[in-house]
Amino acid sequence: MVGVIGAGSFGTAIANLLAYNRDVLLYSRQKDLVDSINTNHFHKDLNASVSDKVIATTDLQEVAEKCTLIFPIVPSDSFREMMKNLSPYLRPYHLLIHGTKGFDLKGIQFEDLGKEKITRKNVCTMSEIIRQESVVVRIGCLAGPNLAKEIFDGQPTATVIGSKFDEVIEAGKKALNSRHFQVFGTHELLGAELAGALKNMIAIGSGILGGLGMGKNIQALLINRGLMEMIHFGKAVGTSPKAFVGTAGIGDLICTATSENSRNYSFGKRLGQGETVEQIKATMPELAEGIRTVNIAKHLADHLNLNVPITQMLYRVVYNDFDIEKGLEFLMRYPYYVDVDFL
Repeated sequence: MVGVIGAGSFGTAIANLLAYNRDVLLYSRQKDLVDSINTNHFHKDLNASVSDKVIATTDLQEVAEKCTLIFPIVPSDSFREMMKNLSPYLRPYHLLIHGTKGFDLKGIQFEDLGKEKITRKNVCTMSEIIRQESVVVRIGCLAGPNLAKEIFDGQPTATVIGSKFDEVIEAGKKALNSRHFQVFGTHELLGAELAGALKNMIAIGSGILGGLGMGKNIQALLINRGLMEMIHFGKAVGTSPKAFVGTAGIGDLICTATSENSRNYSFGKRLGQGETVEQIKATMPELAEGIRTVNIAKHLADHLNLNVPITQMLYRVVYNDFDIEKGLEFLMRYPYYVDVDFL
């Protein structure tokens, strides 16, 4: 049996994929949702069917005791709390492969960004949280492209499992590989995590262009220059460009930055169409991770003295109510002197 922690859209989609090969134990805090899944094999919040090989539970201890391989997939701002609750039941033999694409803050509150100095030590990936909060050593991450809606619809897709450990990659492949899902592996764990988090920002920018009615030429330019910024972030914290130019990087970026099924793209599109951040947040069932990532990445870039104009402009638009069309004009006139400068 394989465990999944988090019954949101992506967690439930992964549970359905795992169910092609294994029995699955799916954790949710919501008892009514657990009852619905176990009784009707239906996720009422997502209006989606759940495999009859998926059993839901509200008991984290049950997940840890019955499952050696566990996929934690909860929002980044809840991930550390979840790990603290799960940690007493974990043992060194457990394998954890998370599917959360975002950052956690340690030693500083999200609301205090910009008031207090932030360093790399304050910004944690989910694998770093797992190491900090538990005895688990064999850790991996699921990197995209993985749009939950397409997975629910049975469309073929692929993923990358990033881990330092071959046995984690192999365990993930055995559990997930099917005619619907192709799994690749990489040892570039940090690079895969950074790519998965940072591409959500670029997807917001791409969505803004869509909301403004812009064409594919400018969208392609933004995605390309956004990839350059992702690579600069990676190099600044010690990763190579390798993960960013593979499936976990370019593949996930193109998918997330061009699809109406992407929460981050949809958030940006609604911004471009004139809605406010507050209006969008109030009507999105699941918040786009890129909103949080933009804030953290902007302030980390300031600390690292990185030249990341797209990140800086997105921060102004999302958090400072900066005029979108003026922001676009600034980016169009920004003096990019070199096309590719990371090779």
